[in-house]
Amino acid sequence: MELFIKILRKLTAVLSFTLAAVCIYALIINVYVCHVGSKRIVDAETAESLEDIDAIIVLGCQVKPGGELSPMLRDRLITGVGLYEAGAAPKLLMSGDHSDIYYDEVNAMKNYAMSVGVPSSDIFMDHAGLSTYESMYRAKEVYQCKRVIIVTQSYHLYRALYVAKQLGLDAYGVSADRSEYTGQLARDFREILARNKDFLITIYKPEPTYLGDVIPITGDGDVTNDKD
Repeated sequence: MELFIKILRKLTAVLSFTLAAVCIYALIINVYVCHVGSKRIVDAETAESLEDIDAIIVLGCQVKPGGELSPMLRDRLITGVGLYEAGAAPKLLMSGDHSDIYYDEVNAMKNYAMSVGVPSSDIFMDHAGLSTYESMYRAKEVYQCKRVIIVTQSYHLYRALYVAKQLGLDAYGVSADRSEYTGQLARDFREILARNKDFLITIYKPEPTYLGDVIPITGDGDVTNDKD
């Protein structure tokens, strides 16, 4: 019995040490990703003065039943459209999840932009922006973007900018924090895990779930409309 207790104590010590090491590693990666991303976060006025920006990428998030925008997504769109109207870029790229007919972020995003006066031809929809990594990958490879402004909330912006940099995009970010959002503490915790995940993914740079044909951002956004 005494031997069993000694073995159990050693095993517990080893497991505790391993867990602590993993947590420290995860926190170091988290800080590193935030540090890299923070260097490219600018305010709206600075973003509007940047030159040769191909597009403003608005990253999608929850859309409620019937296409109603969540508060976070609405704030992203207000910010993105504001930058477009100020002349920061000639095109908007709405990148989000439209993985099935029952859930559609990108059409809800485009509909909002059109409702406040943005021409349909200036709004591209990336229907396969299923993750931050895939949105950035497709912006570069499918839409042929080189220099972009990314719009999302601050907690998410660090990772989006880090991923963009690792994939070779010349990206700047503008925060869409226009209010306080319920459940933010849980999102902050999940984001630590997501930063670690994308840190590893950007080492190997796998192709996204869907790639497809090239659709130059310099063209007409209506080519990304749903086919009847």
